[in-house]
Amino acid sequence: MHRPALDIFEKCEGFSRARELQAQGVYPYFIPLHGSEGTEVEIGGQRLIMIGSNNYLGLTHHPKVREAAIAAVRQYGTSCSGSRFLNGTLELHEELERRLATFVGQEAALCFSTGFQTNLGAISAISGKDDVILCDRENHASIIDGCRLSFADVRKFRHNDVADLEGHLQRAQAQNKGMLIVVDGLFSMMGDIAPLREIRALADQYGARLMVDEAHSMGVIGARGRGAAEHCGIQPDMVMGTFSKSFASLGGFIAGPANVIHYMRHHARSLIFSASITPASAAAALAALELIETRPDMRKRVLEVAHRVRTGLADLGYKTAGTPSSPIVPVLVGDQDRMLRLWRTLFDCGLFTNAVTQPAVPFGHDLIRTSYIASHTDAQIEQVVERFAEAGRRVGILGASAGDPTSHSAGR
Repeated sequence: MHRPALDIFEKCEGFSRARELQAQGVYPYFIPLHGSEGTEVEIGGQRLIMIGSNNYLGLTHHPKVREAAIAAVRQYGTSCSGSRFLNGTLELHEELERRLATFVGQEAALCFSTGFQTNLGAISAISGKDDVILCDRENHASIIDGCRLSFADVRKFRHNDVADLEGHLQRAQAQNKGMLIVVDGLFSMMGDIAPLREIRALADQYGARLMVDEAHSMGVIGARGRGAAEHCGIQPDMVMGTFSKSFASLGGFIAGPANVIHYMRHHARSLIFSASITPASAAAALAALELIETRPDMRKRVLEVAHRVRTGLADLGYKTAGTPSSPIVPVLVGDQDRMLRLWRTLFDCGLFTNAVTQPAVPFGHDLIRTSYIASHTDAQIEQVVERFAEAGRRVGILGASAGDPTSHSAGR
C-alpha cells in the first residue's frame, strides 16, 4: 500500500507570519504607491518623504532621462519582443554597451534585462565544476544564486575579512583550481565598502580573478562616479552594474576583457533566454550615464545629505552604520518586533523607510534601512531628523529630550 504523497502546497498553509503582521498593522512590504515625485510619494492620500529608494542621484524624474525614454518608445515601440541572441538587439543596446565599457575602463560590456539576471548569467557562465568561487558571506542574493547555478565549488569567507579570504585562496591554489573572487563594492544593507585594495592584492598574489558588483556604488562614489573600485584605487577584472539605482532605469551589465564578454554573449543563459532591455530602459540608462559623467555635483550632494542625516540620527541617540562615502544610512534596532514598530511609527510620521530582517541580515540584526537622493532639499532633511526624533520617543527607543532641537543640531 502506497503512502499518500505530500502536497507540495502544504508549506504555504503553514506560512502565517506575514498575515500576522498585516493583522497587527505593521506589515512593511508590497506597499503600492499612488504617485511619486522622487523625493516624495503619495500612499493612501498621505504624502511621505521617500528615504527608502535607490534613486540616489534623483534621475528618475530628470527631464533629460524622461525625454530620452519617450523618444525611444516613439522610435522602437515598447518592447523588443525577443532575446538579444535572436531578434532583440537594437543599435541602442550596442551604443549603451560601448559607452559603459569606456566609462568603467574595460574593453567590452554586455547588458542584461535586470541586475539580478546579470549576476546569474555572468557568474554561472564564467565559472564551472573545476573552479572555485570565493564569495563574501554578505554578498547580494543575486551573487549567491549566480554562484549556486555555476556548479563551481563555492567557498564563503567572513564579511570583509581579508585574512579569511587568503586562507581560502591558499587552499584553492594548492588544488590547482581556477579562482574567482566576487564581492559587492558597496554593501546594500549596512552601507559599508569592501576592502578592495587588499582584495586586489590577494587576487594578484594567488592568480585569482576579481569581480566587483558596483550596483549601489556606481554613479555615487569615486572621482568620476565609477564606484567602489575607483574609490579604492583599483581595477577589477570584471565590473558589474545595474540601471535600477543611479541610472534611473531597469537592467544591468557586466564589463571586462573583450574575449570574456564575447564568451558570455554565447553562454550566459539569463541573457540568451530572456527578452532584452526595453528601448525606453536602454535610452534612459544612456541619458543617465551622460548626466553621471557631466554632473559630479549630484554625487557630492547625495553624500552630503546622507552624512547630515547619519550625524543627526547619531546625535539623537540612534545607532547607525555606513560610511561618509555611502548614501545608505542603516538604523540598527536588533529586535524584529521593535524594528517593525519603529517602521510603522516612522510611516505614520510621514517617512517611507525600508524594514530589513532576515534573510537580508542575520537573525537579531534587524534594521531600518534609509537611503538618500541628491534632490532631497535641506527642508526635507530637517524633517527627516525631526520625525525620527518623534518616532523614537513614541516607540521608546529615545528619551523625551530627543525632540530638543539642540540635541540634533548636527543634522541640520
